[in-house]
Amino acid sequence: MFSSIDLSNPWLIGAELNGILVAIAWVIPKKLLTPAGLIHAWILGIIIWGTLGWQGYTIVMFYFLVGSAVTRIGMEQKEAEGIAEKRSGARGPENVWGSALTASICAVGTLFVEQPIEKLLLLGYAANFATKLSDTTASEVGKAYGKRTFLITTLQPVPRGTEGAISLEGTVAGIVASIAIALLSWSVGTIDLLGVIWCVIAAFVATNLESVIGATLQSKLDWMTNEIVNFINTLIGAIVAILLALAWNWFVLSR
Repeated sequence: MFSSIDLSNPWLIGAELNGILVAIAWVIPKKLLTPAGLIHAWILGIIIWGTLGWQGYTIVMFYFLVGSAVTRIGMEQKEAEGIAEKRSGARGPENVWGSALTASICAVGTLFVEQPIEKLLLLGYAANFATKLSDTTASEVGKAYGKRTFLITTLQPVPRGTEGAISLEGTVAGIVASIAIALLSWSVGTIDLLGVIWCVIAAFVATNLESVIGATLQSKLDWMTNEIVNFINTLIGAIVAILLALAWNWFVLSR
């Protein structure tokens, strides 16, 4: 029976690899995920490895590790001010899928389409994580180091950690983060160099629109949690990147 198992099957490799990583994460003292978050991260990891292989997996791991590290910047200060992420930054299931649901849809979608649609879905996948890392970095750096923070809708000064607040420090850090993960996506062959540009622009647009949503709708709608906003944020990032690529292709072909 066991001789018939294909050990090169990417879904089996994904299950084994993520099982090992979850076991390690379970025992290390510094918790990056809650117990439930670990299970959902295991499922996510299998989906990504099974659909996009090590290339796609490298991108999501980079986002997770850098995003977790950024969340812990100035943690004591942010906790004292009451603006830190809950559970000291440990991610739960809602965080896992709020950050990666759009990317997962793009990844699974690549199994059912051919070029050029597959290329667009891969761009959406990369843009998802460029957007989310940009948003996380901008928010956490802004809360820790932002000297002057403004409400994006009115540009009036507001305290750090206010929903919809932006700062120069956070904005610059967010752009740098989106460039880093977009370049990583290019280096593993997920997107081309033009895709890097589309991802960075899309991340900037989506991150600022997320701030607008936070400043206007989030406090008025009980169902619009941070995780729902994160999903909307990444969805916008993926769509904007894909639309930019389509617009560029149309421009080139129409010349």
